[in-house]
Amino acid sequence: MPALKDILASVATIKTEGDTSVQVSSLCIDSRKAEAGSVFIAVRGTVVDGHEFIDKAIAQGAVAVVCETIPGELKGGVVYVQVKDSAAAAGLLASEFYGNPSHNMKVVGITGTNGKTTCATLLFQLYEAMGHKCGLISTVQNHINHIVEVATHTTPDAIAIQALLARMAAAGCEYVFMEVSSHAIHQRRIEGLEFAGAAFTNITHDHLDYHKTFDEYIRVKKSFFDNLPAGAFALTNADDKRGMVMLQNTKAGKNTYSLKMPATIKGKVLENNLTGLVMLVENQEAHFRMIGTFNAYNLLAVYGIATLLGADKMQVLAVLSNLHGAPGRFETFMSPNDKILGIVDYAHTPDALLNVLATIKQLRTDGQQIITVVGCGGDRDKTKRPIMAEVACEHSDKAILTSDNPRSESPEEILNDMESGLNMAQKRRMLRITDRKEAIKTAVALAQPDDILLVAGKGHETYQEIKGVKHHFDDREILTEAFKLLNK
Repeated sequence: MPALKDILASVATIKTEGDTSVQVSSLCIDSRKAEAGSVFIAVRGTVVDGHEFIDKAIAQGAVAVVCETIPGELKGGVVYVQVKDSAAAAGLLASEFYGNPSHNMKVVGITGTNGKTTCATLLFQLYEAMGHKCGLISTVQNHINHIVEVATHTTPDAIAIQALLARMAAAGCEYVFMEVSSHAIHQRRIEGLEFAGAAFTNITHDHLDYHKTFDEYIRVKKSFFDNLPAGAFALTNADDKRGMVMLQNTKAGKNTYSLKMPATIKGKVLENNLTGLVMLVENQEAHFRMIGTFNAYNLLAVYGIATLLGADKMQVLAVLSNLHGAPGRFETFMSPNDKILGIVDYAHTPDALLNVLATIKQLRTDGQQIITVVGCGGDRDKTKRPIMAEVACEHSDKAILTSDNPRSESPEEILNDMESGLNMAQKRRMLRITDRKEAIKTAVALAQPDDILLVAGKGHETYQEIKGVKHHFDDREILTEAFKLLNK
């Protein structure tokens, strides 16, 4: 077990009370996980303040407390360390505790509103196919080589990240590809990580319930690039109007990718249909199984990251041409006899939904109807609800508004918020069905042969959260069942 003073090596301390040579068995930011020999890190969260649980952590065996404010009454035998920012200290402590695992691997972070999961997953699949041991930290799954673990957050907390990276390093991983959410950046969960590179996909209306303003959301994303080391690379989408902002103050090597303008990595879409994409990537023609312009950007970003890491360009294109992307991201299903194309997608922002529907409209043939099932989550940004409904109704022949994860809110009130954004013409194309399973079944029943049915919002998720309880629910299962019933 390391001594507290050793894992404090990279932390700027303000004041220390007690003997820092004490041996440390574990770290925690949740007092319920404190045990004999623990260091409890009191973090001020958005809902609770860890300082209120210092005594509880000590009662459970914590031998040291890292905090921003040292309590007035000190417990005998406990070491107190005062720091300016406990959240930042957590990552630095965890990195030292677990042997600085990111120093021994090439860690690449992908940030942006949309495309993070697809890019990280494609990179993991690509490098695995090229014979490398690698790790994945994503919204859908975490991978340590062939071991798959269910993910609980887009980006885990600072201690969990370092513990996961330590396991990846022990398993011989050379590369780690991870989604980096704006929440994780703002909450300093990636502190103590050494990044070999970072990529920006795009930024659109999302998470304003947390960040409050769009400018703040952009600033947080940009801070990830501002803090990259000089030896890393920074790759941004030059076609996004905020893309170049990400590179303004970074010390990392600056690189761009684009489908529309000159860039470090230039691409061009030659063909885009329901069987895939044909693209020019740095003047080399390549065929991909993935569909849509948004995936052309994802593929270009992945190609850029891989080549900036030193991979052979032709090998990268050859392997990418056979990959399918992440579960629940434009995942397609076909009804056996009626040839209704079902698409399940995680699109849960207005821009993501618009991108998916624009892709479908671009690829459909005359006479094919688009039927969209969509909801909005409870206890999240309410301002996007009417916009989501407007996008669904404006770009579909029929739209069914339904529940997503209502959480603590009333599903009917969420639907009222969504419907408030619709004009009379849009309302005529809209149905309200609160029960999501019934909404999907109704959409299938309404579909004619060769129509296209989009089920949006939940993608890979296998649950529906209602009043604090997660119930099993998988859009892909419901859609597949409904397709089977069509042919009975």
